[in-house]
Amino acid sequence: MEKQKSVMDTIHILYDSFFEQEKKIANYLIQNHKEVVNMTIGELAQACGTSVATVTRFCHKCDVEGFHQMKIRLAKEIVESGLEVPVSNHISRADIGQSLQNILANKIDELRQTFSLMDEKQLNTILDYIKSARIVQFVAVGNTIPAALDGSFKFNEIGIKAVAGTIWETQLAFSLSLGRDDVMIAISNSGESRQVVKMVQEAKKNGVVTVGITNNPNSSVGSIVDYHIQTATREKLFLNEICFSRVSAMTVIEVLYLFLTVGQERSYDRTSYCESLIADEKL
Repeated sequence: MEKQKSVMDTIHILYDSFFEQEKKIANYLIQNHKEVVNMTIGELAQACGTSVATVTRFCHKCDVEGFHQMKIRLAKEIVESGLEVPVSNHISRADIGQSLQNILANKIDELRQTFSLMDEKQLNTILDYIKSARIVQFVAVGNTIPAALDGSFKFNEIGIKAVAGTIWETQLAFSLSLGRDDVMIAISNSGESRQVVKMVQEAKKNGVVTVGITNNPNSSVGSIVDYHIQTATREKLFLNEICFSRVSAMTVIEVLYLFLTVGQERSYDRTSYCESLIADEKL
């Protein structure tokens, strides 16, 4: 059974698809979600500089029947999360202490929601495919490349052959050699990277099992992979249009790695040996 997404996570997932007037509502909710619980639809429209009709359309787009239902959902989520006092999303060097608390609170919520979105049955299936794969290719471009490289290193360390790269053309060329016994793990925050989509499409032509790690299951990547692991993000709380958090994606990689480690023969011995070789190079 699919777990229901929180209102705030739905807003973050859909943010890039909102029209400008809808983004005004989204931004206001992100910054003032506790206050919105006590507002009328007219008050929210006025505060956002938009119309009641736009607020209603926004609610429908967020898969909520109407503004009243959205307020009920928000109130329930606030109580369940234990956020009696809302934490500001403001970051300033003038108040580093509070800014650190703001970042920590939002990152904790980002990880909590990422874990809550994981489907246990699907995760087991993905682990089975990875464990029996001839090779696992991690594909990513831009700011998600470090997550792919981290995944490749971790998998190789426990004896699961994996590869990742920093040049997308090289990744694409390698993906053409994959077959039915292989797995491709595609990482893209937005799920809209054309290069990643192209690599997944080519892999699927050869029967490769494809796994996507994105913020949006309805994205271009999310909609074509065989299995999808959804991550949550809170980066827009601080950076508005810019979203480049790797925390959730790397956490998913860590989850896969830990489950594979406990189920992989001699994984601890292999890891210890690899780490000892690395340690020999330290001063």
